[in-house]
Amino acid sequence: MTFKKRLKTTVSAVGRLTLGAVLGLGLAAAVVSPAAAQVVTPPVADETPAIRAVPPAEGQGPALWVIKDADSTLYLFGTVHLLRPTTAWGTQRVDAAFDSADKLVLEISNPDDQAAVIPLIQQHGLSLATPLSSLLNAEELAALDTAAKTLGLSAAQMDPFRPWFAALTLSVAPLAKAGYDPASGVELILKARAEAAGKPVTGFETIDEQIRILAGFPEDEQLAFLRSTLEDFETATVDLDKLVEAWATGDVEAIETLGVEPMRESGEALYQALLVRRNTNWADQIQTMLDGSGTVFIAVGAAHLAGDDSVQDILERRGVDVEVAP
Repeated sequence: MTFKKRLKTTVSAVGRLTLGAVLGLGLAAAVVSPAAAQVVTPPVADETPAIRAVPPAEGQGPALWVIKDADSTLYLFGTVHLLRPTTAWGTQRVDAAFDSADKLVLEISNPDDQAAVIPLIQQHGLSLATPLSSLLNAEELAALDTAAKTLGLSAAQMDPFRPWFAALTLSVAPLAKAGYDPASGVELILKARAEAAGKPVTGFETIDEQIRILAGFPEDEQLAFLRSTLEDFETATVDLDKLVEAWATGDVEAIETLGVEPMRESGEALYQALLVRRNTNWADQIQTMLDGSGTVFIAVGAAHLAGDDSVQDILERRGVDVEVAP
């Protein structure tokens, strides 16, 4: 493979990090256009959101797994962090599993906490020393300005953004334009239900840890992500539509093909950072939960529950039985 072809392939694959974020990083519900705008204009506290109704799924709906021992029942449910309000994914079996749980565990316990995410973005997502205007050519800056306007911003306002933050922000912009909304994402709906029912909500990770994953990528990979985002800005919704359809129908193999394999193709370092190391850490925490007692509903990005290095596969390699929930 020539260097030019390899570079094009890498840029395309790194650009699929958008899908990894939507399926694999809970902060996608926080690092969206409101977060970008609030870096410029400080946030105002929101009222507690109402619980949104979920249209019933056709057929079996999204996949659900269960892990049991003598005194513990743990449900594993894959999520999409941004959805259209009309996405049909509600099922009686998911509702029953959730209602039976003593607590809810998400990737991060506060995916909607703008007050927490803004200071972290200001720390890890901005760089006055290396503005985007010093990294992009004139054509790319023009594309950045056009894309930024969909957020009510300009290229000048985004100039201090580090490439990873600019890319993630612009990646989500066309999705929001197409009706995708974090308030309709699975986590925020389940979190509101849990809080209304008095169930504790905890997280495997923190927003800080998730932001550091993206902020820690080398600058050339961040720039590849940004350039690919600008190039594919108008068609970004198509791939996510396919992924959501696969998720809503419980097609785990399609999720692997569309969301996990491209991440692995982009490079082993990216794959290890976004999925493998985190899945391994979560498997450790799940085994600790099994040592206790009670019923827990665990909801994490669907990319973590698909492929050879999924949370389920890691647990099964350790001798833990993971079954498809009836």
